Amino acid sequence: AFHITSDEVLTWDAIYRTIAQVAGTNADLVHIPSDFIVAVKPEWGPGLLGDKAVSVVFDNSKIKRLVPEFQPTVSFMEGIGRSIAWYDADPARQVIDEGVSQEMDRIIATYQRALTNLS
Repeated sequence: AFHITSDEVLTWDAIYRTIAQVAGTNADLVHIPSDFIVAVKPEWGPGLLGDKAVSVVFDNSKIKRLVPEFQPTVSFMEGIGRSIAWYDADPARQVIDEGVSQEMDRIIATYQRALTNLS
């Protein structure tokens, strides 16, 4: 099995800022501990704690060992540009999940209240 990716090493902040830049907007990032999010929204726990709570670096050394001429040719910025163009090409793809959006707003507000109560 292979996980083939680029040789770029990107933090979550860099990923979201790049997506925003390519989309022509700014990323308004809010950093909330994963454990807090799971306490407020337990059903998000498995995906969040198992996949997104820590940064990881994917390694192409296995494919490069077996296929020495392998070179990733699409940068994250270019790839995300292609993805955004795909969404932009069809209005039916441009759907915001209002339930998820409202849930994120609720979690942010709950976290900000918790911080205020601590001070």
